[in-house]
Amino acid sequence: MEQPVIRTYLEMRESRPTEAAPAPDGAYVERLERCPPELYRQLYAEVGRAWSWFDRLWWTDDELAAHLGRPEVSIRVLHLNGTPAGYYELVRHPDRSVEIGYFGLMPHAIGRGLGRWLLGQAVRDAWSGSPERVWLHTCTLDHPAALPNYLRAGFVVTGTEQVGAPRAPE
Repeated sequence: MEQPVIRTYLEMRESRPTEAAPAPDGAYVERLERCPPELYRQLYAEVGRAWSWFDRLWWTDDELAAHLGRPEVSIRVLHLNGTPAGYYELVRHPDRSVEIGYFGLMPHAIGRGLGRWLLGQAVRDAWSGSPERVWLHTCTLDHPAALPNYLRAGFVVTGTEQVGAPRAPE
C-alpha cells in the first residue's frame, strides 16, 4: 500500500540575526536577471528528479516564461566550481510575504554541507525586502534532511495536510 504524502507548511515571522557562514569552497550564488524556460526546466528537473517534482514539467515554454517574467519571482542558482549545483525560487506575495517556492540541490551536491549554507542565503535574500513573513512548504517525498534543515534555520511548522501523490509525465 502506498504511503500518504504529508505536506508541512513552515514560516518565519521575523528575521533571525545570524552570522553569515562563509561560502563552502567553490560555491557561490548567482541571481538570474532573466531565467530562460530551458534553464529553469533543467534546474527543476535535476534538483527534483529524486523527490517527485513533476508539476512544472508539464508547463509549456510560454507558461514558464510568463511565470519567470513576473517581477515578484526571482531565481538564484548555486554554482559549485563553476557548475550548477542547485537553486531556489523566491516569490513575493501581495500579503507582504515571501515564499521560498522551490529550493534544492542537484544530486552531485547533496551530502557536501551545501544545503544549510544555501538555505541561509535563501532566507537572507527573502528577508532583504522586509516582508512580514517568509514561508515555504516541504513534504514527505523531499530529502529526509529538508524538514530538519528548515527547523534548524528557524522556521516553525504552521500546519500539515495529506495530499495526493504527484503524477509523473508520461
